[in-house]
Amino acid sequence: MAKGKRSVPEINSSSTADIAFLLLIFFLITTSMDTDMGLARQLPPMPDENEQVNDDVKIKERNILAVMINRNNELMCNGEVIPISRLRERAKEFIANPSNDSNKPERIAMEIPYFGDYMVTKNHVISVANDGDTSYKVYFEVQNELVAAYNELRDQISREKWQKPFASLSEDQQKAVRLIYPQKISEAVPKTYGGKK
Repeated sequence: MAKGKRSVPEINSSSTADIAFLLLIFFLITTSMDTDMGLARQLPPMPDENEQVNDDVKIKERNILAVMINRNNELMCNGEVIPISRLRERAKEFIANPSNDSNKPERIAMEIPYFGDYMVTKNHVISVANDGDTSYKVYFEVQNELVAAYNELRDQISREKWQKPFASLSEDQQKAVRLIYPQKISEAVPKTYGGKK
């Protein structure tokens, strides 16, 4: 080695990959991931292969609340244009049919645990249809209002019977209340009828 020349130490590059790997793992663990949002819906059970499907069974018109959202995000309830703010009350009135109105779902006597014979609108259906150009915001607002209608009816009857909200009831009590107000929301496949205005 010549006098006055020093050797420069080299950086050990074999650990660079290890450091990059550890940093990657660190960021994967500490970063919060966005979770997908969706609607909680219970699908009907699969039909039995041996069971014949009866196409003649039709739902009576009075048992259907038709909720439609057009491409301009306007809400129609049984053909009448209404603001979303009125949908919850309309749905509650339809689901419960307290006055036994002949234009609303027919009431049927059912044996309900804790309640005995109780008049329910067992065959009611809320049918939701929307245009393919409907905004997600309006679509979810409509869904939220419909679910809120069921929740409020269930809370109301729970407070009347047990003086506590539906969420605080036992599992058996909740099942009984669900028999009185079963959530029946049917969704049609979105269709596009033309571009936005």
